[in-house]
Amino acid sequence: MTDSQPEKTPPTGHRVIQSYLKTLDGSPGVYRMLGAQSQVLYVGKARNLKARVSSYARPTGHTPRIARMISETASMMFLTTATETEALLLEQNLIKQLKPRYNVLLRDDKSFPNILVTAHDFPMIKKHRGARKEKGRYYGPFASAGAVNRTLGQLQRVFQLRNCTDTQFETRTRPCLQYQIKRCTAPCVGYISKADYAAQVADAQRYLSGKSTEIQEKLAADMAKASEEMEFERAAALRDRIKALTQVQTSQGINPRTVPEADLIALHLEKGQACVQVFFIRANQNWGNKDYYPRVGADVDAPEVLEAFLGQFYDTKEPAKQIILSHELENPDLMAEALTGKLGRKVEIVVPQRGEKAELIEAALRNARESLARKMSESATQAKLLKGLAEAFDLPEPPARIEVYDNSHIQGTHAVGAMIVAGPDGFMKNQYRKFNIRGEDLTPGDDFGMMKEVLKRRFTRLKKEDPDRQNGLWPDLLLIDGGAGQVSAVREIMRAMGVEDIAMVGVAKGIDRDAGREEFHRTGQRPMALRHNDPVLYFIQRLRDEAHRFAIGTHRAKRAKAVSASPLDEIAGVGAARKRALLAHFGSAKAVSRANLADLKAVEGVSEALAQKVYDHFHEKG
Repeated sequence: MTDSQPEKTPPTGHRVIQSYLKTLDGSPGVYRMLGAQSQVLYVGKARNLKARVSSYARPTGHTPRIARMISETASMMFLTTATETEALLLEQNLIKQLKPRYNVLLRDDKSFPNILVTAHDFPMIKKHRGARKEKGRYYGPFASAGAVNRTLGQLQRVFQLRNCTDTQFETRTRPCLQYQIKRCTAPCVGYISKADYAAQVADAQRYLSGKSTEIQEKLAADMAKASEEMEFERAAALRDRIKALTQVQTSQGINPRTVPEADLIALHLEKGQACVQVFFIRANQNWGNKDYYPRVGADVDAPEVLEAFLGQFYDTKEPAKQIILSHELENPDLMAEALTGKLGRKVEIVVPQRGEKAELIEAALRNARESLARKMSESATQAKLLKGLAEAFDLPEPPARIEVYDNSHIQGTHAVGAMIVAGPDGFMKNQYRKFNIRGEDLTPGDDFGMMKEVLKRRFTRLKKEDPDRQNGLWPDLLLIDGGAGQVSAVREIMRAMGVEDIAMVGVAKGIDRDAGREEFHRTGQRPMALRHNDPVLYFIQRLRDEAHRFAIGTHRAKRAKAVSASPLDEIAGVGAARKRALLAHFGSAKAVSRANLADLKAVEGVSEALAQKVYDHFHEKG
């Protein structure tokens, strides 16, 4: 019996890459470069796989980033495609899925909200996010929920459309507060005819389609006519609508004259960091902007960053007819072809040199430059705070990922746990997590037990998803809302799970629970405090307050959902429409539960079989 030999480290570098050349041809496709532990280092596309891979097989002539990547490459994977366009789409999908270290990566990719005018005899106007499944007319995208909420508030002052749900609309017997403050014309109780309400809806849709001047002229003519006919109350109401419409237009800032629909995308690179500003122009109106900070290297160039950004950004979003860029792409025709196929109509990519489009993209570029400057300044401040945090709590180095935990409940009911995450770039909101407390054997209000459950679930999943700690998901520091008892409870569960190398600090309110007198608890050490004016103390307070805000918000949402729940939701076959019909007929879920079978059958849209099912649900539980 021979002694086992130590495992050899697999060879890496350009010679490994060179060994693949004899098996490749000139097909288009996607390649993956893998490290010694089979982790994906880079995903790329190629019109000609053999030619692209041969460029990596050269020992010299690479940028520092590419040279490092080649030196770490131990193996490669290939997938051929029918066209280069297919390769481009596959490449961006794999980058988003695998998040390779050496690719440009879009880190924040949330969907954008729209405004929806519903398909109804008396349509409502509301914010909508996600797939466009509900029937109605959609307008968007808007850059943020805040932009939509502001626009909706202003539009309701101008056009006075309802924002209540269909169920509320169908069951009201008197007008709500929205009518009292002149935000709605109360169609629910017949204060406006269907034709007149439809005219208001048409005006709102014309405005959202960019025809605000026509609407303003029409309102002005109606006001003059009402004044001539001495209908002064109606004239005053029309005057207020014109004033509100003017405020809407002013709040939008500059609206382009010659660009009806476009996405403006401007990139600024500086010191190995990037900011991309995206402006949405729809119906000749500016519907807001959003900044992105993709992960880039020190030696990437603008075409590479923009191409990667476009591919990942539009993976789950609908592009505009025209995309206006600040820099040229390496393959603009290829990207336009890919986006055209996605949209189902022609998409044009332009880099303007003069005229209004050039002015618009220059304004977007200025925003990108200023946003990146602010971000870099904030990052420098954040780096100092993280260094101060490490010094205060004797950490070996500044933490790259801090996880802060808190619980929220009312006497043990609707209990939730919350985790927020912060790092060198500030709060990492896409990493926040909420936990519905499941523990049936917990005593109501048992904060220790709740915290144990949250930590156990968190680290059980973490050990399963990232056992080798390669993906940056493991925290360097845990901040727990509580004192020595909370820290001891968390330490116990962490020890049971075999995770004992993560620093942990409990943040407890000090004397009289005053902010600024916090005490910090660590295992095996005496409680400590920081100077009341220490920036690190303020930083910890912000982290704790953010965790508390997130926990409270999650708890309130859970409580609101429980309050609005109905016994009808438990009955298979009773969807939204039949639920509305039953509630409108009987007035409440309790009245439905008391109804006899004949009355249930009399409800419009409820079949005999469904009526029997509803009756049985409430009468066969004994």
